[in-house]
Amino acid sequence: MHTRPRILIADDDTALCDLLIDYLATQSLDARAVHSAEAALEELATTTTPPDAMVLDVMLPGMTGLDALAQIRARWDLPVLMLSGRGEPLDRILGLELGADDYLAKPAMPRELVARLRALLRRHQPKTPAAPEVLRFGTLELDASRRNARCGDTTLSLTAAEFEMLRGFLQQPGEIISREMLTEQALGRSLERYDRAVDVHVSRLRKKLTEAGSGLRIDTVRGAGYVLVQDHAG
Repeated sequence: MHTRPRILIADDDTALCDLLIDYLATQSLDARAVHSAEAALEELATTTTPPDAMVLDVMLPGMTGLDALAQIRARWDLPVLMLSGRGEPLDRILGLELGADDYLAKPAMPRELVARLRALLRRHQPKTPAAPEVLRFGTLELDASRRNARCGDTTLSLTAAEFEMLRGFLQQPGEIISREMLTEQALGRSLERYDRAVDVHVSRLRKKLTEAGSGLRIDTVRGAGYVLVQDHAG
């Protein structure tokens, strides 16, 4: 059984990959790099030791990181941190909408990258509390120890960030939760200026609750945050 988390990096900048692999090793993280989206998908499909998290660049030769992300989310459950150029805010939003857990602008500082990865890894690891934490609201039930969320017979397919965000809402149903608190709850970091990550995660979570027929909705409270309520319309 391994003790050091494994990170798969998909970036065509080989010098950056070498730098990150060396730095992550000093932080007790084992990293391996591939240089195309196709190679990343093949690695995930064939490895006997799947990574614990992935760093995925948006701009890759051939298949883009965004196209690869869509396939990754359809087949594997692991935290994905997207890397995008500073001039590509749309790509960051698209990445989050496709299921990335978080994003970081390039050039990324290795220290910041490690901090983001550790936050995602912490939130993706199964918890072993003294007593199982099962939260319920309406037809929705979330089992924190099993990392499972259901609406009746329908199991919700959630990313690690979405799961932690939903847990935060269920711990305080009917109460307004600030964007700052949701960012810390779901992503394990502070809300940054012009940060849209939490808003995109909320949008995805809204859609999944609706598609599951949960009878719940997430309302926006302008200037305050978001609130999970039962939908009594109709």
